[in-house]
Amino acid sequence: MTLRIGVIGTGAIGRDHMRRINQTLSGAKVTAVSDVNIESVRTARADLAPEAEVVGSGEELAASAGVDAVVVTSWGATHEQYVLAAIAAGKPVFCEKPLSTTAAGAGRIVEAETAFGRRLVQVGFMRRYDAGYRMLKAVVENEIGRPLMVHAAHRNPSVPEQYITPMAIQDTLIHEIDVLRWLLDDDYVSAQVISPRRTRHAHARVEDPQIVLLETKSGIRIDVEIFVNCRYGYDIQCQVVGEEGLASLPDPMAVVMRKDAKLQSAIMTDWKDRFIDSYDLELQDFIKAAARGTASGPTAWDGYVAAVSSDACVEAQSQPGSIVPISLPARPALYN
Repeated sequence: MTLRIGVIGTGAIGRDHMRRINQTLSGAKVTAVSDVNIESVRTARADLAPEAEVVGSGEELAASAGVDAVVVTSWGATHEQYVLAAIAAGKPVFCEKPLSTTAAGAGRIVEAETAFGRRLVQVGFMRRYDAGYRMLKAVVENEIGRPLMVHAAHRNPSVPEQYITPMAIQDTLIHEIDVLRWLLDDDYVSAQVISPRRTRHAHARVEDPQIVLLETKSGIRIDVEIFVNCRYGYDIQCQVVGEEGLASLPDPMAVVMRKDAKLQSAIMTDWKDRFIDSYDLELQDFIKAAARGTASGPTAWDGYVAAVSSDACVEAQSQPGSIVPISLPARPALYN
């Protein structure tokens, strides 16, 4: 049976997911779409899902008898209300990050799903599906002894004027917050943010670069460089130092060229290209689980932990050099 998916939010990532559901992946089709921008939803429907119904609101879409599962790719501040609507309808829901823009909102989703009694929510932390990160995790777990330190970097060529300092955490570091916790199987206990010399390429409303220092429950120390105006490309780095050795995230495959007295290879500039296979894998995983009436992959609890950790990092931004504690309640049994 083909899973009938309703998509809420038809911006860039929504359109991309509509394309992969209808043209790349198997077992599902887009049967309903909704967006507050009526022109956007009509265009997306015409281009990618001409048979889909245009529904007036996300809540109506979640309740629709013509929808078996929901994909939420709307503006971040609306994620909570649409995920809660899907849970209330008893339907599996894939939510792009963030699960909620506040820890309190993510907590309400965890409470609703726990009360429902079955997993319905998958959060779009696609790096867990990246082949390089999966290889790295296998090495960390089996080859280099207990992890002691992690050195990571998240670099973008540039960011627009509307990108402001807290977004370095909420939109950029949020990926490292989740994937490093998954990689190490360890929760965070504190965060600290420091700012080195400012790049001349940063606009007035963003502090750039920044260094985030995290500590885990087991004592692992993590430093993450966030440099969103690095100019040279989109570059994700991660090195784990263990008691018996160290392991690094492999760079994306690229041809090495010898030309004009230079040894060189191309560096990607678009984040969508860097993790395109991961997006396919995570959504196919969702479709497979949703067909059974449940969810797989990153949980609502993972989204909640990421929100709590993100809030602590944003607080640390406003207190340069100060160490901000990160505390979590007990994990609900549903997520054990």
